[in-house]
Amino acid sequence: MSSSTPSPFTSASRGEAPEVAVSRDLVKRGLITAPFLLVLGGIIWGMDGVSSVAFAVGLVLINFLLASALVAVTAPISLALMMGAILFGYLLRLGLIAIAILLVKDADWVNLSALGITIIVTHLGLLFWEMKYVAASLAFPGLKPDAQ
Repeated sequence: MSSSTPSPFTSASRGEAPEVAVSRDLVKRGLITAPFLLVLGGIIWGMDGVSSVAFAVGLVLINFLLASALVAVTAPISLALMMGAILFGYLLRLGLIAIAILLVKDADWVNLSALGITIIVTHLGLLFWEMKYVAASLAFPGLKPDAQ
């Protein structure tokens, strides 16, 4: 590369981080589905299921917000920093979820089946639901624009 060409590893992202908009949309959809999940948890596992489902949904939504915050904070600084934050942030977020589960696993209000199933289904369900709304183009990164 010539000296006039900026390095992709030291340059920074200048635009808005579309991850923040996608994350906000994921959280919005998570809050929409939470009452349904709480009722389902109550039907299947009783009150322990309701509290476990609420805890799991909270973990999932915080996980999505932390992921987008890492990108939004590091992208304007350096793309290399952003890539490192994404990689190690993923490991950190998995560790935080594991620690949260380990801290509550023996509590009276926890049903581990409800907790585990809700974490997995909510993560995957929200991501698959969001795929319908994410634009995979350079013209509109992030959420697809509304058709008007």
